[in-house]
Amino acid sequence: MEKDSDRICLCPLEGIITTIAKKWAILIISILGHHERLRFNDIMEILGGISPKSLTDTLKELQREGLIQREAFPEIPPRVEYSLTEDGRQLCEAIVPLVRWAEKRDNLPAKTCHATCGFSEGCPSRREGR
Repeated sequence: MEKDSDRICLCPLEGIITTIAKKWAILIISILGHHERLRFNDIMEILGGISPKSLTDTLKELQREGLIQREAFPEIPPRVEYSLTEDGRQLCEAIVPLVRWAEKRDNLPAKTCHATCGFSEGCPSRREGR
């Protein structure tokens, strides 16, 4: 029988789950966690397959949630870089156990892995040298 002390309240997840459940959000967070600072086109290239609009929308939402920061430099041509906030870094670290759990599951189909995921030595992209 489960004791009250073993229970965990999931209410704190309600606010953030909508954001991180979106298709590209966790990938963007993990990529920024691996690279520290990236420009828009670099993120697009790493993700491959994301539209500029989807990336813009996701970056804006992650910024609103306080997970990433956007720094615009007063240069010509304009330069903007994205990086994780402290909350974003903590979330990135919290994702690692979830990834490890998913790696152990046999019934999940292999999906395209991003070469810069930074999570696993067993990553297909690392084995292929991408």
